[in-house]
Amino acid sequence: MAEFNTIRTAGGTRTAEIDQGLRAHMNKVYSTMSVGMLLTFLTAWAVGNNAYMMETLFTGITRYIVMFAPLIMVFAFGAVINKLSAAAAQLFFYAFAAVMGVSISYIFIVFTDFSIAQVFLTTAVAFAGLSLWGYTTKKDISGWGSFLIMGVIGLIVASIINIFLGSPAIMFAISIIGVLIFAGLTAYDTQSIKNEYLAHAHNGDSEWMGKSAIMGALRLYLDFINMFMFLLQLMGNRE
Repeated sequence: MAEFNTIRTAGGTRTAEIDQGLRAHMNKVYSTMSVGMLLTFLTAWAVGNNAYMMETLFTGITRYIVMFAPLIMVFAFGAVINKLSAAAAQLFFYAFAAVMGVSISYIFIVFTDFSIAQVFLTTAVAFAGLSLWGYTTKKDISGWGSFLIMGVIGLIVASIINIFLGSPAIMFAISIIGVLIFAGLTAYDTQSIKNEYLAHAHNGDSEWMGKSAIMGALRLYLDFINMFMFLLQLMGNRE
């Protein structure tokens, strides 16, 4: 009986340690994401309110470089993440967040400041609710992954095509579908980040934990930014 109680106590202690580690891991994910969001919007505001920088960056071929730079950095990040330290991965993420700010800085020219703030608040509330549901639900939503990723690929292709077509109707449809896809990805990614931690928690690999938190922050950051941009297209008041 004493041996059984010892085993049960040890098991309970281990479970408590994993739960505490999970909370710390998720806090790291959300705090890193939040710093990235702050960098993005400060950069976007600074560039968007500088007429010279806007004219320089969004004229000619430079416009396309600025537009596609974040996408290129995301693919590059995925390719080199295993070769980077956790600290280097975090710096890369913050650099990416700043570049994203430059890329979306045009919103301060196209939309009113009030509508940007209003849509940001709407996105934040929706994101918080969806992420909380993804974290707490007992339902396994891992099956959503392949469907949602295919949807993202379709959105990217459609968006690139519409750069040249400039169709408001296509843009409206893309925006509605985009909001739904990234709402789903917010819940899916949150549950996936949680499950990945639980699957690796027993290994005690601090380097993996650190880089995993950065990758998790990147995934949720992209969900938030994309949901915000699509909602802004639907709800934003133009200048």
